Amino acid sequence: MGSDVHLILVGGTPGLLDQARDFIEHLEARWSRFRPTSEVSRLNELAGRSVFVSAETLALVQRALEGARLTGGRYDPTVLGAMLRAGYDRSFELLSDESPRGRSWLGVGYEQILVDAAASSVSLPRGVGFDPGGIGKGYAADLVIQELLANGAAGACANLGGDLRVEGESPQGESWVVAIEYPMGTKPAAKVALRGGAVATTSRIRRAWGSNGDRRHHVIDPATGQPASSGLASATAIAAEAWQAEVMAKGAFVSGVSEGLFLLAVTGTDGLLVDDRGIAYPSAGFDRFTSASGAPSAA
Repeated sequence: MGSDVHLILVGGTPGLLDQARDFIEHLEARWSRFRPTSEVSRLNELAGRSVFVSAETLALVQRALEGARLTGGRYDPTVLGAMLRAGYDRSFELLSDESPRGRSWLGVGYEQILVDAAASSVSLPRGVGFDPGGIGKGYAADLVIQELLANGAAGACANLGGDLRVEGESPQGESWVVAIEYPMGTKPAAKVALRGGAVATTSRIRRAWGSNGDRRHHVIDPATGQPASSGLASATAIAAEAWQAEVMAKGAFVSGVSEGLFLLAVTGTDGLLVDDRGIAYPSAGFDRFTSASGAPSAA
């Protein structure tokens, strides 16, 4: 997953933080496409064959396919080939502005991924690669929160590279207050208050590389196979679980302002889109989460 991890615990024993770190490392070892021994790497290596996977990886693939269906393919977990062609072939901290574009013959095709829950197996179609990407961070945040609460925490917050999940008591004993990053400055675009749930932001600002004439980012538009150019700088979604927030944020980002807001509305999701000029566009129900706002708004 290659991301910074921030955890906040309310209650529980001191050893819970170490337990959470170990659990995240366990998921990283299963899901990172940059580790040749991971289950995701094995799925990609054995595309066209049925591969036994752990229950955690099976659930991740199932959620990735559900996310693709929910967004009408605007989120697609099989854009690995396009990601490699954009030059994202190593962990992000190893990329530089001099990183060249890569080569890959892999295409897309999430509809043809076969999942056998009874056998705990997954089969990728030949010529298709699976990249857990952001949904891996989101689902990991969900699982970590479950583990912490099950082992004695009264409340917890897990932020894995911008995919954030909160549940239970906050340190103040009230709602968890989450700042949404504003891509054009240091002040937050907004602050939302949650008793429980998740917030995820997709941005072209944070993970970008390449020269001025060939600037690239990690959000691939499945329709073009290129880094998305939708007129948005960021898209944030609020959902019950972090994997859901992640796929909806990515789907909205790829769609642009009008279609992105429509996608959020038809899926019953709230969120905030910020365009390339820095103008913020909240969903119809976003105000019910807002405790403060810092960005100019078109609403």
